[in-house]
Amino acid sequence: MKEIVIAFRSWQEARHFIQRHHLLKGIVWPGILYTLFSILFLILFFISSNDAVSWMSEKIGIEQWLQRERSEWLSFIFVMNGMMLRLVLLLFYFSLFKNLILIIGSPAFAFLSEKTEALLEGKEHHFNWEEVGVDAKRGIRLALQNSGKELLNFAGLILLAIVPLAGWITPLIAILMQGYYFGVSMLDYSFARHKLTLEQSVRFSSHHKGLAIGNGILFFVMHVIVLLAPAYAIIAATLSVRQVKQA
Repeated sequence: MKEIVIAFRSWQEARHFIQRHHLLKGIVWPGILYTLFSILFLILFFISSNDAVSWMSEKIGIEQWLQRERSEWLSFIFVMNGMMLRLVLLLFYFSLFKNLILIIGSPAFAFLSEKTEALLEGKEHHFNWEEVGVDAKRGIRLALQNSGKELLNFAGLILLAIVPLAGWITPLIAILMQGYYFGVSMLDYSFARHKLTLEQSVRFSSHHKGLAIGNGILFFVMHVIVLLAPAYAIIAATLSVRQVKQA
């Protein structure tokens, strides 16, 4: 719980940090591209999600069974399950989109994390393509690794979402899972500069799940202002790692 509080506080500090160091102009344009991609993925989701739910319902034979039973209570349960399934599918689409952004944006994330730490230490930041390239490759490797884990987990969640009553908790599980994996990627840029191997970084995040989940959940919340979400996430992650190291 303490680590979730640290992660939440770091997002507040990230806002002051961006204002204090006049970083807003540098993060707006990448944020606009991120927003456009977000809108595109939402359109693709709404086009295909109804077809996916209808196909699954037809294969299982739920609608025909409900028509025979004529039970309002059963109908309510399965309407709720349909809503939960659509939410899980939406989160699955977002997972694909999020991992794509982590891969494409890894050089920008590595650069922004380095610049944040340099500003925190009062040092002049010198752009180094070689260092950014190394951190970006590591970020891509971690994103691909987490993508495989998330795909397997989502396959199970989609099946669970069909189960009456039990399926109602699947969106919450999906949000916590995505928050965790996103937070792991954001925190790793700082761990890489502290000379932790990728395995050590993942192990640290596993032992401090609150930091990762807190960062990831606030990344979701930040989509009220979509275009600033990724930049806030990487700056907040750098600030939270620094707080934990100093504790």
